[in-house]
Amino acid sequence: MVAVVDLVEVGVRRGDAILLDDITWQVDDSERWVIIGPNGAGKTTLLSVLSANLHPSTGMVGLLDEVIGAVDVFELRPRIGVSSAILAERIPRGESVANVVVSASYAVVGRWREEYDPMDHQRAQELMQQLRIDHLVDRTFGTLSEGERKRVQIARSMMTDPELLLLDEPAAGLDLAGREALVASLSELCQDPDAPATVLVTHHVEEIPDGITHAMVLSGGRILKAGPINEVLTDQVLSEAFDLSLVVTKSDGRWTARARRGKRGAD
Repeated sequence: MVAVVDLVEVGVRRGDAILLDDITWQVDDSERWVIIGPNGAGKTTLLSVLSANLHPSTGMVGLLDEVIGAVDVFELRPRIGVSSAILAERIPRGESVANVVVSASYAVVGRWREEYDPMDHQRAQELMQQLRIDHLVDRTFGTLSEGERKRVQIARSMMTDPELLLLDEPAAGLDLAGREALVASLSELCQDPDAPATVLVTHHVEEIPDGITHAMVLSGGRILKAGPINEVLTDQVLSEAFDLSLVVTKSDGRWTARARRGKRGAD
């Protein structure tokens, strides 16, 4: 196995605020990770570091056999697929779905005068079929439902055949049907042996797709626990992270968490 992420004592500070503290962590190329924790835990900050968009205040960041600070990040970023709300806000609402996906080849969010070869269009078509959005090819991004937009963003993030895939709260804002449809697609992706190493950020265990192999629980900018998912997503660990006595269960590959009746605070 090859480490696609190798963080050593990484810290991020903004003034007196500590956003991340002493993060030491590895992700191998065959692993699928979920990062979970309460608001303010540092999840989005960590994803910004992993996407080579944020340099740490301290520590060493290794990504895809390169070290941040010793590599041109503009050459590194195309090797990393990202789906996030921040990126979605930059996509022109009048752009067609086909162009939103294929334009990732040039790392742009709106097609202008660039030319794409037949292989680019074929790759985009295959991804849209995989994410079940090929019927939306001529629709504009602004006319899509939130669930459809999420699928388009994920297809786009896969366009350059990335070695690392980062998904920042992909199910946020979806209704029950939309969430379940998206999680089903993500489950297929996570269980595909040819898919890239994946890191998914979420607030809710119910949004974790089947096929995720490892989990990290963040709290206060620090790793509370990280490792194989069945060892990490326990009553004790999540209760401590969310400061609430929780019962965590897994059934048919899916996770749920609920407050323990009659108790408040972590055990």
